[in-house]
Amino acid sequence: MRFNRRIRRWVAAPVAGALSLVLAGCTQEQLQGWLPTTPGTTDHVDRVVGLWVTSWIVLLAVGVVTWGLTIWAVVVYRRRKGQTGLPVQLRYNMPIEIFYTTVPLILVIGFFAFTARDQAAIERPYDNPDQTIHVYGKQWAWDFNYVDENVYFSGIQGQYKDGHDEKGALVESEVPTLYLPVGEKIKIQLDSRDVIHSFWVIDFLYKKDMIPGKTNYMYVTPLKEGTYSGKCAELCGEYHSAMLFNVKVVSRTEYDSYIQSLRNAGHTGQLGPEYDRNTNQPGTGAPARTEN
Repeated sequence: MRFNRRIRRWVAAPVAGALSLVLAGCTQEQLQGWLPTTPGTTDHVDRVVGLWVTSWIVLLAVGVVTWGLTIWAVVVYRRRKGQTGLPVQLRYNMPIEIFYTTVPLILVIGFFAFTARDQAAIERPYDNPDQTIHVYGKQWAWDFNYVDENVYFSGIQGQYKDGHDEKGALVESEVPTLYLPVGEKIKIQLDSRDVIHSFWVIDFLYKKDMIPGKTNYMYVTPLKEGTYSGKCAELCGEYHSAMLFNVKVVSRTEYDSYIQSLRNAGHTGQLGPEYDRNTNQPGTGAPARTEN
């Protein structure tokens, strides 16, 4: 028995020391783990991250208890040497059955309630948005209409450095870029010109489907300047992987300068549904649209 205790001490000491060194060497990025963004990127990010982290803490706690009880039962109630036959068979322990029925139910209700609360907050429309952007998804690029300024940008499909080799890297300068002013309330209207797409700004932790004939909306306030990657998150055809875009969050001065550059290039007006592929509404040449 003393020998076993010594072995456990010899094993525990180096393991504890190694864990201490590993944890002490963690940077903020490593502590962030696999979370795809940094706190405060938008007005919604911290809420989403909080829900994500809290959910994992609860689930890990449930997992630790479950595995702990399982291992404890395996060790304590294992068959000893010399034992024969079946152990005493126990059934219908009502307190335990009530426990493992109600606890999962409480967890599911809790997850639903907090998710519904956060979703309602994220999807709440702005009463007076500072900017309205109308985004069209199309195979396999994006059109950006800056509604308040009455200018537009028409994107093209991402171009590969190695010609038509889909495994090659994309030419970054060819990727469509959406400009947003920092610290302002943005209303983004989402429509599709052909098939189902999904508008996803990865670091914003926010995406929404673009469905032909149906208009969706996103409401977001970007809080940190920078360039953020976006992509179509719905398989939409052969070159789905090239349907990328960037979002540049800039100061109001830089935003106004970019808008002026679009005017100087003659990109005035709006790119509307007349360019849609699905012209199936009789008499109008445009698909029937519903708003969400």
